[in-house]
Amino acid sequence: MHTVVCMKQVIDPEVPPHLFEIDPEEMKQVRGTHPLVIGQYSEVAIEVALQLKEKTDGKATVLTMGDEDTVESLHQALAMGVDQAIRITDPAFEDADAFGRAHILAAALHKIEDFDVVLCGRQAGDIELGLVGPFLAEELELPCATIIANIDPHNGKVRMRRPVDIGYEILEASPPLLATITNDESNVPRYASVRGMLAARRAEIPVWSADDLGIDTSQLGLSSAQIMMDEIFIPETHVEIEIIGGETGANKARNLVDHLREEGLI
Repeated sequence: MHTVVCMKQVIDPEVPPHLFEIDPEEMKQVRGTHPLVIGQYSEVAIEVALQLKEKTDGKATVLTMGDEDTVESLHQALAMGVDQAIRITDPAFEDADAFGRAHILAAALHKIEDFDVVLCGRQAGDIELGLVGPFLAEELELPCATIIANIDPHNGKVRMRRPVDIGYEILEASPPLLATITNDESNVPRYASVRGMLAARRAEIPVWSADDLGIDTSQLGLSSAQIMMDEIFIPETHVEIEIIGGETGANKARNLVDHLREEGLI
């Protein structure tokens, strides 16, 4: 079974809050010198792909869109155990919306041809729209299962578990199919080994452009976007601190209760 993961890189979410900036014109986070990392849900999707590879003696491929800064994340995926990494890049892809990205990824998957399962993270770690996976399934005319925790082969089909409030739902489908992956105790990403990282850095990573994929770039970009974002901003917060006095703990407690009543909070 061949599983392809559509991986997304995001600016490291561990960036200190005081260094977090939004460009109001571009309506995205300012990267600056912050490193890119594999998005949380993309990383668990890679883990699910590797588990499927082990269960079926199959193959796992990672596909991503981005410039040379994404190569480090592809090396990490290879070091985790992925068999092949492919990078898609073209200046025309930079302003593609979720529909455009799905169209680009679909063209790449058509070029790969022999896949059984396509995995996407349930949502990206930046804008978190969660749209590319379902849109990609529509482009490929594949059944789509969302918010899946793990996948097991079963009599020529696959069984998928979806977390719900009271446990799990069990879904069954025949490949090819697409699933969006969420985090779960069953898919904690494995660590990349030092030996794996050394081997990954020697691996050849194919780079595909719009011409390689046969994509009409006039159908991409802001002029063709079907999703328009009105505004993105950092919410303003206001914090006030008031010291509640009192000679004893009991006095302080009574004063606190009186104050909360005055404020209409209790």
